[in-house]
Amino acid sequence: MPPTSPTGVTGRWATREKQVGRLIVVEGIDGSGKSIQLHLLEKWLRHLGVPVFTTEWNSSVIVKEITSKGKKSALLTPTTFSLLHATDFADRYERNILPLLNSGYFVLADRYVYTAYARDVVRGCNRRWVRRVYSFAIRPDAIFYFNVPVEVGVKRILTGRTKLKFYEAGMDLNLSNNEYESYRIFQSRINEEYMAMSDKEGFIVMNGVLEIELQQRNMREHVLKLLPSELAAVASLELSTF
Repeated sequence: MPPTSPTGVTGRWATREKQVGRLIVVEGIDGSGKSIQLHLLEKWLRHLGVPVFTTEWNSSVIVKEITSKGKKSALLTPTTFSLLHATDFADRYERNILPLLNSGYFVLADRYVYTAYARDVVRGCNRRWVRRVYSFAIRPDAIFYFNVPVEVGVKRILTGRTKLKFYEAGMDLNLSNNEYESYRIFQSRINEEYMAMSDKEGFIVMNGVLEIELQQRNMREHVLKLLPSELAAVASLELSTF
């Protein structure tokens, strides 16, 4: 029998049984501002006394070095790229995400399976195959998707450096000889994938061009619903003066 989601709807998610913690995810194209918002949310939750753990895409100690070497060679195929990231995710999921959820932590994920659903499909991987690769994962409690124009994303990225990365710009797809044009096409297609799954996956769509403080307030208002009632009351009072 197919696994069921936390809402009881039959689907591709792993059954959620033991977890007493909460899983909060941020998604968006490069330069969407999602990472700074997750960092601010982490600081707020720690201030409230909530046990928190943050995990980032492509950060497994075991896999990260291998992926980095593959990227430098610029010879990774879409399938190889996809499987490396899936291995990275599986390692972090088994070592950190699931155990800490079982221990009552709020796990904050800077990218989750939706990054693979968007990027890998744009790179040409079979949509159904990609989802089956990640079928062991549980559904998050909240998914924040930061929607920004591609031009805003690239401008933010280049604020801190002068050059786009090869895979970041989708140069492996031969979309354009110009890295900026390639980035625009690649990230636009990723944005389209995110928007296509937004309603079905229950994304909380954030306007990523709003002021940082306003975006953070919106995030906290949603996360309040995931806090224990007594703590939520205190946090709500504090939020009224934010």
